[in-house]
Amino acid sequence: MNEKLAIATFGNGCFWCTEAIFQQLKGVESVLPGYTGGTVKNPSYKEVCTGTTGHAEAIQIKYDPSVISYRELLDIFFYTHDPTTLNRQGADVGTQYRSAIFYHNEKQKEDADTIIAQLTSEGVYDDPIVTEVTAAQIFYEAEDYHKNYYNNNKNQGYCRAVINPKLDKFMKKYGAKTK
Repeated sequence: MNEKLAIATFGNGCFWCTEAIFQQLKGVESVLPGYTGGTVKNPSYKEVCTGTTGHAEAIQIKYDPSVISYRELLDIFFYTHDPTTLNRQGADVGTQYRSAIFYHNEKQKEDADTIIAQLTSEGVYDDPIVTEVTAAQIFYEAEDYHKNYYNNNKNQGYCRAVINPKLDKFMKKYGAKTK
């Protein structure tokens, strides 16, 4: 890994959607879908989907903090999913779809706690934020067919119906930050 790169790990619903969003950003070198926050070693997608492994579908982002800050990534994280629904994002239901920030150092934890407090005090959401803020654990890469899913399957029904509207919303606010 390039020494100037940092890592951010987020669970914010389906990793097909979140990978597609964060891949667009200047300063993001890679986005890897996978599983973290659970108790089973080397879980498969099928196992994670049962909701019994404790893992969240997550993305691990390698980024250049001189181009995009962790705080900017957090802003996008909160803008592009609903952090007020426990174990759910849209039609996706289960603990694997929970809103979670897996911090890699104390500064990331502090930034996550600060933005949650700010969003709460500003009343940005009608309901309380339920985003879990937890120390990063082992990150297990998802199976190959999950990687770069949107770019490889743009005409698939889920991509057109679910991911495209999320990307459109994201682009309206963050288009200037994209590659």
